[in-house]
Amino acid sequence: MDKVITTTLLILAGVVSMIFVFNSAYPMINRSSQAMVSMADKIDDRMKSRINIVYAANSADRQTIYIWVKNVGTSRILDIGQTDVFFGLEDSFSRIPYVDDAGGGYPRWAYNMENGTEWKTSVTVKITITYSADPGTGTYFVKIVIPNGIADEYYFSM
Repeated sequence: MDKVITTTLLILAGVVSMIFVFNSAYPMINRSSQAMVSMADKIDDRMKSRINIVYAANSADRQTIYIWVKNVGTSRILDIGQTDVFFGLEDSFSRIPYVDDAGGGYPRWAYNMENGTEWKTSVTVKITITYSADPGTGTYFVKIVIPNGIADEYYFSM
């Protein structure tokens, strides 16, 4: 009879231990799998996103610079206003604020869709950088970084 009681208590202790292990390990496994799915989605988005700076030019008064950027990826680019635009002479460029973030100051940039209403595959965006005065002559560098980190850069002379 002692063996039956001991065996029953050991089985009961084993079941309680397994429930404890399951209750502590399952939430960690679940969180880990959610993190993996989230990371896979971000990697997928980055792999499908690509941009190409097609051309850059300045206006006759040299206070406005136009940059044409094409979406050559397979996904739609959202929230264009969160894009980072870096511009300036090749050895002294800086981040140019979006027109909504510039507070009326210069330089600043804005955009127009050239051949669509959304920045999806094969649509070109015209970025306009405006200065209060002529920024000068030389070789200029422009780098466009979309919100998910994909970037392209371009050099041109003014």
